[in-house]
Amino acid sequence: MLPDEHRTIDFFTEDALPVPRMAPAEAELIAAEHLGITARAQELGSQQDANFLLHADDGTPAAILKIANPAFGTVEIEAQDTAADLIASARPELRIATVLRRPDGSPRRTTVDTENGPAVARLLRHLPGGTLSGPRHLSPGAVAGMGTIAGKVSTALRDFRHPGLDRVLQWDPQHADRVVAKLAGHIGEPDRRTAVRTATAEAWAHVQKLAAMLPSQAVHLDLTDDNLVRRPDSRPPMPDGIIDFGDVTTSWAVGELAVSLSSMLHHDGIEPHHVLPAVRAFHAVRPLSPEEAEAVWPIVVLRGAVLVASGRHQAAIDEDNVYAKTALDREWRIFEQATRLPLPVMIRLIRDATGMADVPARTAQADAPVRPLLRDLVADDITLLDLSTDADSMDHGAWTDAGAEARLATSALADGAAAVATRYAHARLTRTPALSAVSTATVPTGIDLWLGRDAVVQVPAAGKVLAAAPGHVELSYGTQVLSLSFPHAVQPVVTTGATVQAGEDITHLGSGASVHVALRDADGPAVPRLVRPEYAAGWLALTADPAPLLGLAAGSDRTPERDLLDRRDAVFATVQEHYYANPPRVERGWRHHLLSTDGRSYLDIVNNVTPLGHAHPRVEQAVSRQLRRLNTNSRFHYAAVVEFTERLAGLLPDPLNTVFLVNSGSEAVDLGLRLAMGASGRHDVVALREAYHGWTYASDAISTSLQDNPNALATRPSWVHTVDSPNSYRGRHRGSDAVRYAPEAVAVIDELATAGRPAGAFIGETFYGNAGGVALPDGYLAQVYAAVRRHGGLAVADEVQVGYGRLGHWFWGFEQQQVVPDIVCVAKAMGNGHPLGAVITSKAVADRYRDQGYFFSSTGGSPVSSIVGLTVLDTLRDEDLQGNAARVGGHLKSRLEALADRYGIIGAVHGSGLYLGLELVRERVGLEPATEETAELCDRMLDLGVIVQPTGDHLNILKIKPPLCIDTTAADFFADMLDLAFNQLGHSR
Repeated sequence: MLPDEHRTIDFFTEDALPVPRMAPAEAELIAAEHLGITARAQELGSQQDANFLLHADDGTPAAILKIANPAFGTVEIEAQDTAADLIASARPELRIATVLRRPDGSPRRTTVDTENGPAVARLLRHLPGGTLSGPRHLSPGAVAGMGTIAGKVSTALRDFRHPGLDRVLQWDPQHADRVVAKLAGHIGEPDRRTAVRTATAEAWAHVQKLAAMLPSQAVHLDLTDDNLVRRPDSRPPMPDGIIDFGDVTTSWAVGELAVSLSSMLHHDGIEPHHVLPAVRAFHAVRPLSPEEAEAVWPIVVLRGAVLVASGRHQAAIDEDNVYAKTALDREWRIFEQATRLPLPVMIRLIRDATGMADVPARTAQADAPVRPLLRDLVADDITLLDLSTDADSMDHGAWTDAGAEARLATSALADGAAAVATRYAHARLTRTPALSAVSTATVPTGIDLWLGRDAVVQVPAAGKVLAAAPGHVELSYGTQVLSLSFPHAVQPVVTTGATVQAGEDITHLGSGASVHVALRDADGPAVPRLVRPEYAAGWLALTADPAPLLGLAAGSDRTPERDLLDRRDAVFATVQEHYYANPPRVERGWRHHLLSTDGRSYLDIVNNVTPLGHAHPRVEQAVSRQLRRLNTNSRFHYAAVVEFTERLAGLLPDPLNTVFLVNSGSEAVDLGLRLAMGASGRHDVVALREAYHGWTYASDAISTSLQDNPNALATRPSWVHTVDSPNSYRGRHRGSDAVRYAPEAVAVIDELATAGRPAGAFIGETFYGNAGGVALPDGYLAQVYAAVRRHGGLAVADEVQVGYGRLGHWFWGFEQQQVVPDIVCVAKAMGNGHPLGAVITSKAVADRYRDQGYFFSSTGGSPVSSIVGLTVLDTLRDEDLQGNAARVGGHLKSRLEALADRYGIIGAVHGSGLYLGLELVRERVGLEPATEETAELCDRMLDLGVIVQPTGDHLNILKIKPPLCIDTTAADFFADMLDLAFNQLGHSR
C-alpha cells in the first residue's frame, strides 16, 4: 500500500509516533532490492524515524538509509529533499545530506511496509566527521559556528515554498503550548511536571505578545548538535555539515536560532551566557528584528519544555527506543539551563548581544525623590565605600578578608562619617573567592548603608506599601518597587497595603545599623542583591541606581571592555598582542592571583615576571620610600647600586664578579653578545634553534623561535650559526640518544673555526625555556662551552627566564649542568615586575668593553631599580621562595604526571621547580603537536579561573611559570581545573 502522496502530518491527530521497527538485515534487503546498493547496515538512533549507516564491502560509509515514520506523507519527504538541495546550491561551503539520485536524476527513494503502515525509504549522502552530539564542551568558535549555519540556512530558505511544508509538528514552537498540554502528564515527577507547565505558560504568554510581528518562513527547525556535522579533523570541532531535514516546515524564522541555542545547553560547562556568540553570529548573517530578539529566549524555554515532555512520552510509548531514553537526562538539563534565569534577564542579554539595548544598563537611575530617603542626612554626610578592583582599600590583599566590608565601613564611621554607602552596579572585589571554577556574584543591584548615628527612614515619594515586616519594607516608587532591608529586630512604622505620602516615617534605625536599598521594576522578577558579571547587564536592566534617593549622584558608566580593546588597537601597535580574543580586564594582582574589573580572581600560572607575587608590600614600600628621596641615573654616587651589585655578584661563582645593569632581558642578551664579541674579537655567534632571546637587533638575530618569527631561520644574518635544539623529547635525538646533540654542536663549532670563522660566543638558555622547560641533556653545556672556549670564544648563559631560584633545586640554570659561563644574562625575576636586567661577567671581560666605547643605561641601576633589586633578593631569601619552588613545584609536577596517566593527549611533563611545561600531543609515537587543542584548553581554563598560555614552536606546551609564592592549595586547584577541562573537552586515555 502506498502512502497518501499529498497527506501531511498533524501531530495532534496522532496517538503516537514510534520509530519503525526494522532490523539491520531488513534494511540491507531494502537497500539492495529497491535502492541499488549492496551494503552492511548499522542501526543509528532517532526520535521517530529509522536510520541506518550503510557500509561498503571495504567498511567505508556508503550512504544513509532513512526510513521515515509512516505518519509522514510523500509530499513531506519531497519538501525535505528539495530544501536540502536548495541549501546545498545556495551555500556550497556547507555540506548537506542531500538525497542520492539514480543516473536518470530521480531520487533513490521507495516505499516499504512497516508494522505501522507504508513508509518512505531513501538514500541520503553520508557526511563524514561525526556530529557535535554528546556532552563535550563547545568552544566559543563552535558555538558561533552553529549560529552562523543557522543564519545561512535561514537566508537560503527564506523564499522556499512547498506544499509539504504545511505540517503540524510537535517540534514547531508555534504549537508548543498544545504539545506540553498534551504530553506533560508523561512527566512522572510532580515537581518537574509543574516546572515545565509553569515555564511553558510564562514563555508562551511572552511569545504571544510578539507573535503577530514574527516573520514566518520555511525552516529546518532541527539545527541541533545532533544534526550539525563537524568538519573532518577540525580541532576543536567546528560544524560545516547538516543532516536530518525531517522537521522542515513553515514556522517563525527565529525558531531556527532558538532550536540551535537550546541544543547547546546540555554540553559540559555550558551556561546560558555561553550561547551568546551564536546569537551574534546568526545576527551577522541574518539580522534579527527587535521583536525576534525578544522572542528568542522564550522560544528556547518552550523548546526545552517540549523536549522534556516529548522525551518522556516517546520513552513511554516506544520502550525499545534507546535513543529516546538516553536523551532524557540531557533534555532535562536543557530545560534547567533555559529556565535558570528569568526571561527578562536573558532577553536583555540577547538584545545587548545584537546591539539592540535601548538604554545601557548601568545608566539606569531613580527619579529624584520628593524627600530624601534618610531624613536630615545630606550627601556630604555620606562617605562612599569603593569595593571595586580599582579601590585603594583593596590593597595588600584586603579583598581576601571575609569581614572587609564591615571593617572598612566601621573605620569610615569612626573617622566621622554619618553614613557609609556602597556603589550600585560596581563589582565588589570583596565578594570573590581567591580560587573558583565559576565566577561568583560580585555585581550589586542596590546599595548598602551603614549608619553612624540614629536616622529616620522616610517615604521618598507618595506610594503604596507593598510589604511590611520586621527587617523589611517594600513600597511603590513610580513604576518601580523600593526595597529596604534592615536588622530583623527593627519594626517598620508603616503597614502592608497602606497609602503613604512623601516624608512619612518608614522606620527608625539606630546608630550602627545597616540598611540595604534597592529599586527594581514593578512588573519584573525578584532581583538578587548580587549577581554574576556575565549576567549583570540583564539583571541591572531590571533595576535602577538608588543613589539619588540618598541625595547622591548616580554612578557613571564604566568604559565598555570592547571599546577599551578597540582604543588599544587604535593607538597601541597591534604587533604587541594581548592574551585571549576576549580578555578579561585585569587591573590588580595579589600574590599568585590576578583580579579583573568584574571582580573575578584568576590563578596566575604564567607570570615569571613577578617571582615574589603581585603587589608585594615589601617592594611597594621600598620603591615608594626611594621615590620620595631620589631617582636618577647611575653616574651619580649613591649606595643602593653598590649594595645591589655586590649582592648580585655574590650569588655567582668566580670569576663572575662584575655587573652591568640594564632594563630588560633583551638588553641584557644584546649587551652579553657585545661583551663576548669585544672580548674575543670575533663576531660569529652559535645559538640554539627554537630559542627566543629578545627583540633588540642582536638578541633577535639569535632568536630562532618560529612562533616569534616564522621566517626565523631564513632571515638570520650571516654571523649567526644555529645548532639543533637539544630537545630529548621531540627533537631529532630522543631519550637516551639525546647525548648525540652535544658532539654535533661541537662539530659545528669546530667547522666554523676550520673555515676561518671561529665563534666569538655560544649562547643558549641553560634550561630550555621556549620548549616548555625541557632540561638540556646531561653534560651538554660542558662539552659545548669547552669547544667554543677552545677556539677563543666565550660562553654566554641566558638565565632571563629560568634564573633566580625558579628551578627550585638550583638558583641558576647553569648549576644543573655543573658549568660556569663566562657571561650571565638575567632579567624578569630581578625586579618583580619593575624593568630590571643585568649582565654579570668577569672583570677582564668587562674591561674589554672599553675598546668599543663607554656603556650607560639611564635607568639601569638607578636608585629605584637598585632598591627594587635588593628588595627582591631579600624577599626571595627571607620567604624561602626557592625552597617553595622546589616543594610546591615537585607536588605540582607529580599531580601533572598523574594526569598524564589518565589523558593520552599529555605527551610529557617537562621541567623543574616552578618552571614546568605540559606538552600536548595527538598521539604519543609520532608526537603530532596538539596545537589547536592547546589553544582551546587555554580558553577553557580561563573560563575556569586559570590564566595559562601555550609556548613552543608548535604552541602545544602549557607554560607553567607562576609566581614563586604559589601554595599547594593553588597548585592543586590548577591540576583539578586541568582535569576538569580535559574531561569536558572530550580527552581520555
